[in-house]
Amino acid sequence: MSGRAEIEWHDDVVTSADGTTIAFLSQGNGPGLVVIPGNNRRAHHYGVLARELSDTYAVHVIERRGRGLSGPQGPGYGVETEVDDAVAVMERTGSDLVFGHSYGGLTALHLGLRRRVAALMAYEPGVSVEGSFDTRWLPDFTRLLGEGRQVAAMAAFLRGTRLTPIGNAPTPVFRALAFMMLSGAEGRDMRAMMATAPAEIGEIGRLDSDGTRYAGIASPALLLGGEKTPGYLTGVLPRLAEVMPDARYVISRGLDHNAPDLNAPQAVAGQIRAFLRERLVTP
Repeated sequence: MSGRAEIEWHDDVVTSADGTTIAFLSQGNGPGLVVIPGNNRRAHHYGVLARELSDTYAVHVIERRGRGLSGPQGPGYGVETEVDDAVAVMERTGSDLVFGHSYGGLTALHLGLRRRVAALMAYEPGVSVEGSFDTRWLPDFTRLLGEGRQVAAMAAFLRGTRLTPIGNAPTPVFRALAFMMLSGAEGRDMRAMMATAPAEIGEIGRLDSDGTRYAGIASPALLLGGEKTPGYLTGVLPRLAEVMPDARYVISRGLDHNAPDLNAPQAVAGQIRAFLRERLVTP
């Protein structure tokens, strides 16, 4: 995983609907754009993305629950809790543009069900359509995590999500990769964030549907994906674009699931900028 981008952040906090403190990092000037990070990601991982957009937009990246100065997931946690957090940041900053990545993309879609925004963008949202998102690995992951076996739990996560390039490698290979991830410079953060994963992945499974619920999103929307990502994440994009009344999808060559935060943030920022330039009157 990537290190912190060398960029000047301004930090702030808001109080969400249930009283939980939610931190966020900001930079730039212009129309407000709220970024909702993905699973096992913190706000600073989107530093390059924010920097690329900060000449035109005031970018506000949420530090989601269980991360940094933000409070815990709390009782009754669900996607709507994350929507409450995003709305609180939007209202504090006067923002009306939203971008979500992975689980943050699922949150962005449910925010779009609650209110119309000037533009809604999501990169490979964690949406399950008719069982497309396989969560059969989740009980094993949760059990290992509860037993304090974090390396084994992360190996189960990596094998289950198939988001690494090692494919169907033997279990020891996954465990070696998990050990490196949890022992590196960001290992402490990663270990802390792992505790939020069972509830988040559980929400993806709970919200499995035929996709028609997203027909209620009235905002102009851009759905992004990368050709290197497993099909269970990109395969739902055509369905979402079909049912959402004002949406398009783009699957880009050479990009993978971590394009917004790690591998190609400049390319994703360019797609965001082009969409907003087309759909909005921007500075």
